[in-house]
Amino acid sequence: MAGVATETDIVVVGAGLAGLTAAKTLVEAGREVVVVEADEAPGGRVRTDRSRGLLLDRGFQVLNAGYPAVRDLLDLDALDLRPFLPAALVSDDDGLHLLADPLREPGKLRETLRAPVGSLARKMMLGAYAAALAAAPAKALRDRDDRPFRVRLADYGITGPLYDRFVQPFLSGVFLDPELTVPSRFAEFVVRSFARGVIGVPAAGMRAIPDQLAASLPTDAIRYSYPIREVHPGRVTGEFGTVTARHVVIAVGGTAAHALSGGRIAAPRTRGCLTYYHLADFPPVAEAAIVVDGARRGPVVNSVVLTNTAPEYAPGGTLVSSTVLGTEDPGEQAVRAHLSAMYHRDTTTWLHVRTYRIPEALPVHTGPLRKPVSLGDGVYVCGDHRDTPSLQGALVSGRRAAAAIRAAG
Repeated sequence: MAGVATETDIVVVGAGLAGLTAAKTLVEAGREVVVVEADEAPGGRVRTDRSRGLLLDRGFQVLNAGYPAVRDLLDLDALDLRPFLPAALVSDDDGLHLLADPLREPGKLRETLRAPVGSLARKMMLGAYAAALAAAPAKALRDRDDRPFRVRLADYGITGPLYDRFVQPFLSGVFLDPELTVPSRFAEFVVRSFARGVIGVPAAGMRAIPDQLAASLPTDAIRYSYPIREVHPGRVTGEFGTVTARHVVIAVGGTAAHALSGGRIAAPRTRGCLTYYHLADFPPVAEAAIVVDGARRGPVVNSVVLTNTAPEYAPGGTLVSSTVLGTEDPGEQAVRAHLSAMYHRDTTTWLHVRTYRIPEALPVHTGPLRKPVSLGDGVYVCGDHRDTPSLQGALVSGRRAAAAIRAAG
């Protein structure tokens, strides 16, 4: 198909959170920007599908309002955030046991202390560690070493049944890392933000985040369904034409960035997951809290009744989201059986709505907290693979790429 040539100051390849943030920052600085996106909508990995009146995020994702870049770049009031309870339910053969943040849920302190999940001493150690992280300045965390997070936790006495039955399964779902080998500096930033901010989902689904960023750009700034196959200094080329620009920003996932850059960007290792959505007859628990299996009786690492938090996800219904680590599908029947054990409910009548397989859900974080965003020759790169593997990392890397372009003139 014959293409059309376009000239602009800056072209951004990819309308994920990093690319949109770079574009938004540059447009606000008075620069001319064109964003080209292979998909039909913005968001990259942060997308929400509508199906039969349901909102289905592509993978269980949350918005952490404690992230600094989130507060700086997003209008949280407009997102209408639906918060989760700052707590978790730990399931075992005897039932479900609530462990809540005592500072934000003091009324649940007695229930938390009585929960048969680890000793009182270990719970106090965990609480003290989380409180210390919440109070710590960011610079203090940046100066710490990068030993595996499980080692750091052990250094603070977070071991034994409390670790095995709650901390490890809960954080495994956060980092998609069952061994918690994630570097502790990054992990502590995440835990710090958990302790400082509200965790939730927008009422319109996670897609409301990229939608809000995209809406801040001129109406003709983004070209959807516009895949790019080649990136060179000064131009990008795809099936529908070539865009020439003084500056080129590669704002796609790490694997795609490696290919588009001709290997100049190292392809990161990634962690994957599967997310299963079910419609239940009624809420299996009343709390708007994540459920983890302290007895590890099956493939599910965590599950949550999304409609306890955000009824908009299934008006008049009960939508359950459950996550399995890795990309090997254990089968819906195995997941359903495990959910029955976790919730202590009969799940045979639950309707399986959809399964999402997300092979590159998160890049594996290695090396420094931040990697360079300038490749030279007017080519830049951003994405959570250049920063921390998180929504915060995507936003920050986009802003860093924009700052580098502005500094270059």
